[in-house]
Amino acid sequence: MRLRHLAAATLTAVSLSAASVCAPATAQAAPAASDHHRDKPGHYSFAVIGDAPYGDQQIAAFPRWIDQINASDVQLTFHVGDIKNGSTRCDDSYFAMIKGQLDRVRTPLIYTPGDNEWTDCHRTNNGSYEPLERLDAIRSTFFARPGTTLGQHPTRVRSQAYRGVPENVELRRQRVTFATIHVVGSNDDLKPWTGIGKTEPTQEQFADQARRMGAAIAQVKRAYADAARRHDRAVVILLQADMFDPTWNPTWNDMSAFRPLVQTLIDESNRFRGESYLFDGDSHVFNVDHPLAEGSAWLGFYGVRGASSLTRITVDGDNRTPTG
Repeated sequence: MRLRHLAAATLTAVSLSAASVCAPATAQAAPAASDHHRDKPGHYSFAVIGDAPYGDQQIAAFPRWIDQINASDVQLTFHVGDIKNGSTRCDDSYFAMIKGQLDRVRTPLIYTPGDNEWTDCHRTNNGSYEPLERLDAIRSTFFARPGTTLGQHPTRVRSQAYRGVPENVELRRQRVTFATIHVVGSNDDLKPWTGIGKTEPTQEQFADQARRMGAAIAQVKRAYADAARRHDRAVVILLQADMFDPTWNPTWNDMSAFRPLVQTLIDESNRFRGESYLFDGDSHVFNVDHPLAEGSAWLGFYGVRGASSLTRITVDGDNRTPTG
């Protein structure tokens, strides 16, 4: 794989080839590759965006960012969640506006939700919504046709709609298996909904989180099993939560929900003979690392067994995203 980071429109473009992943380079605008590169067998380019748009300036700029993606050579686009910042309202009208922009993307677009658009909507400045009601609104707006992507040219994907989690999807391109999993910040929604008077997580929260995490783990296992059966060269998992955020010092109560998924990623990536990649947003700072490698502090933090060479890529966002 070859990775290049494009500063415009908080776009991380990844070009898949039969080689390896190289360090990112930064550019002011999305450079277009030649038609020869785009069509060359064994190459596949896709874009990953997240944590955008945040605030009025970025909302105004968002259509231009979509135009920049459309002007690039990518063949598939992902949004890894947080379609708004954490201090603005979670209204239906906003969700509809964002979906309208995502549907302008000329490639198939796959979106996995973030915490800002449902988990954190209990906050007074978000509208004091009940978060699980907002999750239902997200699903009815963005996943009204389970098994089909967004974008101008939607394509079919394998969906976990049968488990009640239509946002978890899988597809394959150029011997690479892609899978999205709905895992979010705020400890995967185990933080109390203080904005609507809750001081502890509710039973509804625990039940929903257990269902989503069970589906996410099943999705990861199936993606790796499918990739191994087809002799794919890479597996790419995408989610919103940064389970290895290098920008702060979390406590166990901040991250405890992620432990089963972390162990699953270690087990599955170690069994797989190809390369493993994890894309996330959430922490807003572009980063490429190997958080599960031998000697990583995260192994001790989570109390997990084994180590993995999995490569993690965090897309930038928030106020680091250009508004021009």
